[in-house]
Amino acid sequence: MPQLPSEETAILVGLHVTTLNSSRRGPQRASSGIDTELSTPEESVQELEALAATAGARTAETVIQSRPRPDAATLIGSGKVDELKAKIHFHEATMVIFDRELTPTQQRNLERTLDVKILDRTQLILDIFARRARTREGQLQVELAQLNYLLPRLTGRGITLSRQAGGIGARGPGETQLETDRRGIHHRIQMIGKDLERVRSGRTTQRRQRQAVPLATIALVGYTNAGKSTLFNRLTGAGVVADARMFATLDPTVRQITLPSRRRALVSDTVGFIRNLPTTLVKAFRTTLEEVIEAELLLHVVDASSSEVAQHTAQVMATLTEIGAEETPQILVLNKMDLIPGEPDPAAVARRILGDPERQPAGAVAVSAKTGEGFETLLRRIDETLGVDPVSPCLFRFSASDGGPLHLLHEYARVESKKYSGDVLEVEALVPESIRRRLEKYLVRTP
Repeated sequence: MPQLPSEETAILVGLHVTTLNSSRRGPQRASSGIDTELSTPEESVQELEALAATAGARTAETVIQSRPRPDAATLIGSGKVDELKAKIHFHEATMVIFDRELTPTQQRNLERTLDVKILDRTQLILDIFARRARTREGQLQVELAQLNYLLPRLTGRGITLSRQAGGIGARGPGETQLETDRRGIHHRIQMIGKDLERVRSGRTTQRRQRQAVPLATIALVGYTNAGKSTLFNRLTGAGVVADARMFATLDPTVRQITLPSRRRALVSDTVGFIRNLPTTLVKAFRTTLEEVIEAELLLHVVDASSSEVAQHTAQVMATLTEIGAEETPQILVLNKMDLIPGEPDPAAVARRILGDPERQPAGAVAVSAKTGEGFETLLRRIDETLGVDPVSPCLFRFSASDGGPLHLLHEYARVESKKYSGDVLEVEALVPESIRRRLEKYLVRTP
């Protein structure tokens, strides 16, 4: 991971649009189609502060400006810009981060007036993704998103770009690439697109190979920092990084698990969602998000202890709709239940999260990824919900020489009873359909 030369000091700026209709126009709309009014400006800026800390910046002060509509030249208006300039001098800040996406004109005007580095929410998220990408695929996806974001912002920024020496907002495409003309960037975008197509083809081949053996695929989805990676590690025994930083997991990880029925399934841990997830990232990471799109079951992990869990859940549902995965069966996993005081009712917690007091969320499961509480219930619920390779009770009859088929049954099915009669062994077991077909000649009875 690139190291910052020293901690950068940032001032965070949010915008509260007081006229509802104007808040739904222009580039300020959330990319997922969910209006930013799902959360208050204060909550959104708090999340921006967490993002800034993840990138390595110290927040000196936060500023929220209320206006009937965004200012076309500076977003927050000339008076607030003058006030912001004084705050920059007072805190000796090196950068200002805006909670909304800036237009190229707004960014150029702010850089010219404030004479410090200007970033918006999209740039900050792209920077974090650039720090976290480990695989070649992830690095290509981040670079593609950055180039698509920078392309309309090149005009008039040649001097600024040539001065970039590192720090937040300067990762990803190198200094030489950033100073090329539009034609060169277009060429690079095309090259990355071809590389990602090869990755997509490879993933398609791997998916076909997986589908040849009926292993169900399960994808963990949820808001960033909901505890998906901790849950994934608990389910699979994998060593995926799990910490309190946002977007701790970027590149998808796939592991195999064994369900109570002895069926095998593949579980993938995916990147966390976030409100106002940049459209460029949704497009660039479509290859990675195919793990979600192609899954037979989604484990929608929520931080049940968070005061903003309802808004976070709505944002994830909006993103799932955006990528075409809204119809995939889901299990709502109420994580961090151990942090809720008392003995909370999981059904009541789920209804509050879903925003429907009358709804009976039969698919919700309360767990603690940290302590392991509720995991047996979760595994049983996964087993009951998965439609791939369904399990049924069967009676098999083996001879003394049928060691291989018997081992297969013990390996991939749940043996309920065994009965010996001379050299013949009768076995009752709960068996996945794929194994039942392979042991057809030993089958005596099915329901």
